[in-house]
Amino acid sequence: MTCGCDAAAPKGSLIPYEDALQQLLERALFIEESESLPVVEALGRVLAEDIRSEIDVPPLANSAMDGYAIRIADVQPGGETRLRVTQRIPAGEVGEAVETGTAARIFTGAPIPPNADAVIMQEQVCVEGDEIVFSAEVAPGQNIREAGEDIRAGQVILGNGTRLRAQELGLAASVGRDRVTVCRRPRVGIFFTGDELVEPGQPLAPGQIYDSNRYTLHGLLQSLGCEIIDLGIVGDTLGQTLEALQKASQRADLVITSGGVSVGEEDHVRAALEQLGELDMWRIRIKPGKPLAFGFVGDTAFLGLPGNPVSVFATFCLFVAPFLKQMTGANDVVAEPLQVRAAFDWPRPDSRREFARARLRRDEEGQLVAEVYSNQSSGVLMSTSWADGLVEIPEDSVVKPGDIINYYAFRDLIA
Repeated sequence: MTCGCDAAAPKGSLIPYEDALQQLLERALFIEESESLPVVEALGRVLAEDIRSEIDVPPLANSAMDGYAIRIADVQPGGETRLRVTQRIPAGEVGEAVETGTAARIFTGAPIPPNADAVIMQEQVCVEGDEIVFSAEVAPGQNIREAGEDIRAGQVILGNGTRLRAQELGLAASVGRDRVTVCRRPRVGIFFTGDELVEPGQPLAPGQIYDSNRYTLHGLLQSLGCEIIDLGIVGDTLGQTLEALQKASQRADLVITSGGVSVGEEDHVRAALEQLGELDMWRIRIKPGKPLAFGFVGDTAFLGLPGNPVSVFATFCLFVAPFLKQMTGANDVVAEPLQVRAAFDWPRPDSRREFARARLRRDEEGQLVAEVYSNQSSGVLMSTSWADGLVEIPEDSVVKPGDIINYYAFRDLIA
């Protein structure tokens, strides 16, 4: 018999946000499988190896400017220097040694020829036939990029657990890597319960609503590079719910549902989970998104999100995204906030920590400030589209314009 008790805390108590997140991350099962991918296909993936350079970058000292490679010993201090140009060195070619009284025409990226120890910019010289004339002072090493200035052979340039952005792909390529070993994509099974749900494009009968949560979750999971196993809308029967949960858990690393985990007679996800595995019902001291269900079916984790559209979005940002990152071994699991000034008034304190939909703008002085959407109801999905992040309002707190608050950008939460 299902009781209405909260398995993670005494009945009636609420779990602080940090405690709930810590408990969740501690129970994330690491995906040990990895795969080798071409670097060009690895954007957004998490490295499952350290990448160590086998070469110096740059491999040779090279010119940082278009100009002339010269010997400092040939420069006349405080006077005019005249040198004969005896060679031309474009990028990709190696020149000959610079002899006494001569210079080499050189271009950006070209290797510095033997004996040369400085490059003078072309703008600082006058060209007279096959000679250059200049009076500028030149220092040893001027406009020369030394071998290994960027990367030394043997150096670890990217560590295990790094999420690969465009710049990391370029960095791997710069040391000659054409493939990288990355964690396998998380496989996430999703299904949705409710006879009131209708797919977009179909007519609505009285009492029915379009299923927006499915599309929100699809986009969020895609942004994290997950492989999605979508079982669609499941009817409000225990039998269909059991079948969907078994099917999803056999193929996925994580199963996510929205709604259906309360104690109502038509909420069958909770009953199905308790038959097939283990389930904790958490009531978290946050708003929106107080209810959260967590459990396992075999080795497959389960997260039951609230049913309200904004609550689905918020709990994914705050709990599901870090959980998935932890499963892949990513280094930066929890997003760091940006401290900004409030451009709004929040006069009514709440016993729960609130995460309000917000966006940043510049005030009259050019400072970043956060403003919040006018309607913070958990059913107002428009607020998530209007916003570009969440502002954090601590428990039992009010906020006045000018107060310093924490702001979490969506791009940091779900990337």
